[in-house]
Order: sequence, then structure tokens, then C-alpha cells
Amino acid sequence: MSESGEISEFGYIMELLARGKVTIKNIERELICPACKELFTHPLILPCQHSICHKCVKELLLTLDDSFNDMGSDNSNQGSPRLRLPSPSVDKIDRLNRPGWKRNSLTPRTTTFPCPGCEHDVDLGERGINGLFRNFTLETIVERYRQAARAATAIMCDLCKPPPQESTKSCMDCSASYCNECFKIYHPWGTVKAQHEYVGPTTNFRPKILMCPEHEMERINMYCELCRRPVCHLCKLGGNHSNHRVSTMSSAYKTLKEKLSKDIDYLIGKESQVKSQISELNLLMKETECNGERAKEDAITHFEKLFEILEERKSSVLKAIDASKKLRLDKFQTQMEEYQGLLENNGLVGYAQEVLKETDQSCFVQTAKQLHLRIQKATESLKSFRPAAQTSFEDYVVNTSKQTELLGELSFFSSVFSFLFDEKCGYNNEHLLLNLKRDRVESRAGFNLLLAAERIQVGYYTSLDYIIGDVGITKGKHFWAFRVEPYSYLVKAGVASSDKLQEWLRSPRDAVSPRYEQDSGHDSGSEDACFDSSQPFTLVTIGMKKFFIPKSPTSSKESENRVLPMPTSIGVFLDYDKGKVGFYDMDHMKCLYERQVDCSHTMYPAFALMGSGGIHLEEPITAKYLEYQEDM
Repeated sequence: MSESGEISEFGYIMELLARGKVTIKNIERELICPACKELFTHPLILPCQHSICHKCVKELLLTLDDSFNDMGSDNSNQGSPRLRLPSPSVDKIDRLNRPGWKRNSLTPRTTTFPCPGCEHDVDLGERGINGLFRNFTLETIVERYRQAARAATAIMCDLCKPPPQESTKSCMDCSASYCNECFKIYHPWGTVKAQHEYVGPTTNFRPKILMCPEHEMERINMYCELCRRPVCHLCKLGGNHSNHRVSTMSSAYKTLKEKLSKDIDYLIGKESQVKSQISELNLLMKETECNGERAKEDAITHFEKLFEILEERKSSVLKAIDASKKLRLDKFQTQMEEYQGLLENNGLVGYAQEVLKETDQSCFVQTAKQLHLRIQKATESLKSFRPAAQTSFEDYVVNTSKQTELLGELSFFSSVFSFLFDEKCGYNNEHLLLNLKRDRVESRAGFNLLLAAERIQVGYYTSLDYIIGDVGITKGKHFWAFRVEPYSYLVKAGVASSDKLQEWLRSPRDAVSPRYEQDSGHDSGSEDACFDSSQPFTLVTIGMKKFFIPKSPTSSKESENRVLPMPTSIGVFLDYDKGKVGFYDMDHMKCLYERQVDCSHTMYPAFALMGSGGIHLEEPITAKYLEYQEDM
């Protein structure tokens, strides 16, 4: 594309700026590199269509290389799986270890790194950075922004003798700025230089002709509609785009400019709606702030009430223990005094010795009879000694095991199950695209299906592409939520046992049809066939903005009555101990479907996609979840 063409493409945006509909200050967020968070410097266009500074790409590649070199030491000190860096795939390590990759190389031949903008892995191919286009349009806008920001700072002439004068023109052919006098000297009338293109003072100079990064001597003159990128004629003739549909650059320019113009006009026309939604968001933020503070106050109140109950129970228990202790000590004291009386010259024995000194028979008999009974009783107690009380306070031990367990589970997320998508177990990276955080997966099998059906009237069948959670469940109640993207064609979601997953993931491509196994969950009616028997899995079907309730033999619902609108967010509740799984509409807190499931093995959250689709794991809304937790 010529310089004049790119300037014309840029002109529409500048026209909006001139009309005051968009201020140069407001577009700053679009001019910030997602990696360094600063204004773009020599931005490059990645295959995912996001832009990033040239220096940032190099830094990312070197950082990635360092992380691979340190991988061994990291693995020896692993902690929580949430804190570990994603394990690099074998092909990534292989590409980095190929000949040609050098530790200090600024242009590695090939490597893969996560795009800072969308977090998808970007493969630079064999040419590395050299295979990327420089985003000249973005670079021009950034330079215009810088000029607007430093309007008071003049650009000086590059050719003046000291002291230099303020420049009035910049030559795009010479890549230099001139004052009026120097411009006349270096661009005299009647010479070739007089025909050079000049603009206002600028420091942003770019080539007049966009060259192909694959064939450096060839000019860009076509647009690949499949790859959505400019190409040269050699790319079309014998390169990677030989079988792709291409259009002329002028046609692509006209089409894309019309689309962009319509998009901008639409957004500008929706300005009042956007402002209204911004106001709504501000109100929601304030409401969230108030509700958050109220939730904190409620939590404090509940804990203080618990503290009061505990203090009351503590006081009551301590008083009971003190009373029992006093009673027992009194009994022991009385018994001890009685036994001390049995000692010579003490108590009972001394008294008996004095009684024996009585010589009057009638008086002796009168006293000795009662004394004999006492001594006889004391003698019997010596033969079978029993303490008057127990020393153990076992009856007063406070059993708090149940309460301790409940307090340990005293959390808003006591049953909320935390997991991420597992990129190792059965994950097919040719068909599924997993983001860096591993909380979103997209199916890109649609294009592969088109390529596979190369001839007309030739059918192509494929099985589902499975992906599971990275944490298993072996007991208890667990709840999680996810969102299915509205454009999704077919998505399966639910739970599956470890043994069933091994069966599915061992050879999923052996089947010629998605319905190859009646109890595999591949078919939306597969659950129906054996509803009454407990299965080691339960999957529901979601797609085309619909949620399909599986049909049971006892159900009288017709098929159209089993098709519901797809909820914005879907919750799954698994009671492992009772062997029950339920699916919930998170928007209305309504149970859509529930059934028994065989939980004799470790259970995993299971998902499957076919065709275009996307799944995003969500954090359940705690307050709403607690409202129907008891019902579950």
C-alpha cells in the first residue's frame, strides 16, 4: 500500500478528530502497548491481529527462553498448581532448541509465546520477528498523538548549522526535517529531490512502499481473505497462500474502509446509549460498594453473635465444672477425716480406747454398742476401699468436633469447587484453543472440518473434543459455574468418572460418528437410553443458544418442551456421597435438570465441544448460591 493510500485510510479518523467527535486525548488507551503499558514504539502486528512493540516481542522471547532454562529448578520446588507457570509443550521446547536459536539472538527463527493482548499462544514461524508486519498506521497515529501532547515542543531542522532553526517541513523520502531555507537548498527546483513528498514537521518516518516480510524484495499488492493479511504475488504463486482466495489491495482497502467507517459511525451514533450504560455501571459499582460493606457488617454481626453464644456456653460449662469439683472435694475431705479417725490416738480409735476404761458395766454397754457398730462399719470399709467420688471429669468434656468441622467449613465457598481446565489430560490442541489462565477454551475445529471435506458430496464425521478439570472429586458436595458462548454450535457439560474418561480419551478418533456409543454421552439422547441405571457420567447438551433437557422414559414432555433458552451462566452441583448431580440456571437460581450418577470412582468436571464454540469458567455468585444451597 502506498504512502498516499495509508494517509487516506488514516484521514477518516483524523476527520473525526477535526470535527470534534473524538479527541486525540481520549484514544490514548488504544495506543498503549499491552506488554510495556507505554505508547507503542515500532509496533508489530501479531498473527492474532494484536499489536506489540518490537522491543517487547524480543523481551518476551528472551524471558520465555529463561523460563524454559529454569524449568528444571522450578519443578523441584512445586507448590500449588495455581501458582505454577504453564508447562511448556514438547514442540515449544523443540523449536527453541533447534539450530539457529541463540541466547542473545534478536530474531530467533521460531518460537511461541502468549500474546499480552488476548493471551492466546502466538507462533511466529520460522522467520520469527522478521515475519511480522510493522503497523505503520498505528505508528502514524501514535506519532500524531505525541505531537498533540508536545505541541509546545518544536521539531528542529536536521541540516542547519548550530544553532538549528525550527523545522517547517519533513521529507518522507529523505527521512529528515528542514527549515524553509534548508529545504530550498536540499530540494532545489528542477531536480529529482524537488519531487519528494513532504509533510508537516514530524519524527515519524516510514517506507513509502509496504514490503512483504516473507519476500523482502517484493511489494505488497494483494490481500488474502482467508488469513486476513496483505501478501505479495510470490506468496500467492508458490507460498503459503497459493490455495487461498485473494483480492486486490484496492478492493480490500475499499471494503475494509467501508466496514470500519460504518462501525465507527454506528458507535458514534450509540454515544447516548454508551453514556447510559456507563451511568448504569457507575450505579452498579456504588451498589457493589454498599452491598460489600453491608455484607462485611452482617458477617461481623454473625461472628459476634457466635462469640456471645460461645462465651455464654463457656461460662455455663465452667460453672458446672467448678460446682462438681467442689462437691467431690467435700466428699473426699469427709472420707479422709473418717479414715484419719481410724488411726491410733486419733478420732474413733482414741475414743474407743477411752470407752474401754469405763468400769461401770451398764454405762459401758450403753456406749459400746453404738461404738461397735461404727468400728465394724469402718472395718468393712477397710476391706473394700472405695473413694467417695470420681476424679475424672469425662462427663464434663466439651465435644466440639462437630462444631469445629462446621466452623472449619464456615466459608461462603465451602462447597464451591475451584478448578481450571487441564491442558495435559486428553487435551487436543489442534482442535481446542486454551487461554493462558486456563479458564476459557474455544473450539477451532470448524475450519478443520471444512478442510477435511475437500470434495463435494463427501461427508465428514468427527467425535467430540473433550477437556476436563484439573482437580478430581472423591467426597462431599461441590458446586461450580460456567458460561457457554452464544455462538457455540454444540457443547457438552457435566461430570464423568476417571475410568469413563480414560475410555473416552484413549482413542476418541476411532469412531466414525458422534453417536458411536450409546452410553458415552456423545449424543444428546444418550442419557435417555439408560436413565434408570446409574451411569459413571452425566452430560447435558447446550448449543445454538439452547439448553436441552435429556428425556427420561417416565417423562411425558415432548421434545419441544425439553428445549429451553440457554442461561447466561450454568451451575453444576455434585453431591458425591449421594451420587446426585444437578444443573442450575444461575440467573434465576432454578434447577433445570437433576439425576443420579455413579460416583464409585474419582469424578471430574467434564466438557466437550464440536464445531465452533467456547466455554468460560466463572466464579459463582456467592449470595445467590447460598439462597438455594439448602434446597440442594
